[in-house]
Amino acid sequence: MAPRRSRTKKTLSLSRTRPPIFRAKHTALSSKATRNLIRRHHRLLKKRAQALKSRDEVLAEKIEVQIQQNGGLESYQLASKLGQSLERGGDSSKFLIDWISPHLSRLEGTKSKLRVLEVGALSTKNACSMNPYLDVTRIDLNSQEPGILKQDFMEMSLPCDAADQFHIISLSLVLNYVPDAIGRGEMLKRCVAFLGKSPLSESSLQITPRLFLVLPVACVTNSRYLTERRLQEIMSSMGFVLEKSKETSKLIFQLWKHSQGLQPKRFKKEILRSGKTKNNFAIIVK
Repeated sequence: MAPRRSRTKKTLSLSRTRPPIFRAKHTALSSKATRNLIRRHHRLLKKRAQALKSRDEVLAEKIEVQIQQNGGLESYQLASKLGQSLERGGDSSKFLIDWISPHLSRLEGTKSKLRVLEVGALSTKNACSMNPYLDVTRIDLNSQEPGILKQDFMEMSLPCDAADQFHIISLSLVLNYVPDAIGRGEMLKRCVAFLGKSPLSESSLQITPRLFLVLPVACVTNSRYLTERRLQEIMSSMGFVLEKSKETSKLIFQLWKHSQGLQPKRFKKEILRSGKTKNNFAIIVK
């Protein structure tokens, strides 16, 4: 048998990586292969963040090359999009629509819509986007299609007035993408600034703002540094109240109502449960 030829991989920036195998054949990926790609991507991002924190630019560059060889951001997005396809369990925003349906029914016969910010949007045709009572702003680091703005949520200008705020923010498998624990805490704090109670247009109806949060269930149930109780404490310190929650074998879906403005408490990284099989997912609030 002739020896296999090694393929030379060209290193490109995250936003420009276009792996042909994912463009043409991503539908053939098994669910196991999809999960493995996503896990490798998260693991490499974490290693790169640690290298940058220690100012080891040489190591950070080597890890960046590994990220590109793993397919880069676009491959991660395509794997995530495939994971949310109907044959893999469907669209997570269907839970959001189901949970807020009582509020949407109050908009019948009006021209009012709830303003939604979907962070890390992968599609313009999910349940959230197709609902006639929602005005959805979709953003992502690497836009996959027209209708999704290329925007880093952490670099968005803070709202100047109520018109720039949103009634609902969706963080579906976004918080776990942030490579460091401090960044996750900052993202949650930033969500508070973008949520507002402004009245709907042509209506005196006010909607209490909400945050739709989706995480891999292992981030909450199998972490050394984060438990359901600690997540509750972090969110409560920011003025959130848990309204709805659903857990599957792979994901946890939560709808948090933002009831009041509070000064967030500090939460450090500390061991809450021990065990060799536990992961290191954490949220630090400074």
